[in-house]
Formats: sequence, structure tokens, C-alpha cells
Amino acid sequence: MNIPVVDFGAYSLSEKDATDEQLQSLSKELKAAFTEVGFVFLKNTGIMEEEVQRVMDISKKFFLQPDELKQPFSRSSFANSSNHGWVSLETERLNPLRPGDLKESFNITSLHPDIKWPSSDAVKGFKEIQTSFFLRCKELSLRVIRVMGLSLGLDPDVFLSAHRLMETDENGTTLRSLYYPPVNSDEVKEGQLRCGEHSDYGTITLLFQHSAGLQVRNRSGEFICAPAVPGAVLINIADLMQRWTSDQFISVLHRVLLPPVGDSSTRQSLAFFVDPDDEALITCCDGSNKYPPVTAGDYLIERFNDSYGRK
Repeated sequence: MNIPVVDFGAYSLSEKDATDEQLQSLSKELKAAFTEVGFVFLKNTGIMEEEVQRVMDISKKFFLQPDELKQPFSRSSFANSSNHGWVSLETERLNPLRPGDLKESFNITSLHPDIKWPSSDAVKGFKEIQTSFFLRCKELSLRVIRVMGLSLGLDPDVFLSAHRLMETDENGTTLRSLYYPPVNSDEVKEGQLRCGEHSDYGTITLLFQHSAGLQVRNRSGEFICAPAVPGAVLINIADLMQRWTSDQFISVLHRVLLPPVGDSSTRQSLAFFVDPDDEALITCCDGSNKYPPVTAGDYLIERFNDSYGRK
């Protein structure tokens, strides 16, 4: 399985709009990728490598602090946004049948003015850098979603109208900075991974990575290594979009393995998880009843309960 590479230059963030012909061409390429593989590399999106590196650098400074300095920003400590904040090592199990994942993360789900942000000298500029990148990813994702609607012969507003509240407390879209620390193979629990097998929950995911490690399951059930393509954004379909399109677009399992024994390298990535507005009712857009209607917010809560443990 090869993940296709598509040139998004005609509709990049530096372009005001694309022509009908250009949109038609992009929609054909994205449809082929999302119906056959579930993943695509987009190059020339307008998001520059320097932007990505800036977010990774400030995130790493946060992660390398002692836990007691990160604790005040823990996930679930933000009243209006339950998924916002720091997730400590082994807290999340993306495959609930495995031990906790060997990663930590910082989730940015809300840009509400009352949200508190890390602001010590060690992480100076954290809020501004993360917020700016969130908004860039939001703009790119809306362009991709528009092309996806066109690719199915739909009015793009069918999808776009359900994503009007990104960056507010009424939408679960999340910019997630991920840090995978060095692994001590003597302390690893049986079956433990850096990130267990899972499919994403919402609409689409934008992933920025500089190193290999991610594996994607192909149609025959094998996990294949996804390369890191310099300057490209890896985009995949998530579960609500698969439901929405009655399985025309496919949401695929993926994971991050442990490094080889003796390899003490770290890994970083940035994932922008796009979700519909909490109150958006997701029904099959072909009019079928292949999946029952569900609100995006209820679906997201159910999936979080699986990966973080039910209270």
C-alpha cells in the first residue's frame, strides 16, 4: 500500500481560491485516496516547515519540565473544555486492550479567553505559537473538507456547515502536540506501545511529523510503515466521516510502535483532529440508514470514555 501524494498548491493557504477546474482535479485525487487508502499526503498546503518546527520546539520545552509544573494544566481541569490540557505518560490507552500508551500530549481544544495557558519563562510564547498554528490548521482543514464534499457530488456546505464552531467550547476540534520520550525496554509492560492501534474519532486528522514510526493498516490487515514526507501533511479520514459517507471514505487503524531495543530516540508529532460541532447530527449523506444518527459531541464522549477509562 502506498499513501498517495497530492499537490494542494492550487488551493493552498497562500491562494485566495481555486478555479473550478483545479477543484475538480483535486476532488478526483482526494476521492481516490480516501476511498481506497483512507490517507493522503498533501504537499504545498501553505503551512511551512518553520511553523511546524516552532510549535514542536515550544511543546518540547513544556514536556521536558518536571511533572509538578505540568500538573496545573492537566486534561479535565478545565471546566468548559474537558479535553483541553496536558495528558501524562500512560494515561491514555488508544487501544483499550493494551497498557497505557508511552506518550504524553498537550491538547488545545478551546481558544476561550478564560482558558489558562503555560506562561513561565521556560515556555515563553506558548499560547501565541499554539493558537496561531491552530488557526492555520483550521483554515486548511476547511479547504480540504470543501474539496471532499465536491468529490462526492455534494454541496460542500453539507460538511462545512457542521464545522462552524471550531475553537469554541461547542466543538471538539483539537490541536494535539505529542511527545514520545525515550523508552526503557526493561520497564515496558507486556503489549505496551507508544500509541496503540486506533482509528480517529471525528471528521479528518492533519498530522505533521518529521520522523518515521507511524504504521497504517492496509486492506489485507497488515500494518505498513508510513514514511515521513518532508514538507507534506498526512491527512486521514476519521470515524464520523466514514459514517457520514456510508463507508465511501474509509477510516483506517494506525499505531506507533516502540523503537528497537537500545534505541533511545524520542519522537514528536502534531495532530489536528477535526470534529463537527457538538450538536451537529451526523446522518448518512446518501440518505441510507447504514448508521444510526448520532450527535458529534455524544460520539466523542463515548470514544473518550473508552480511551481514558469510564468514570
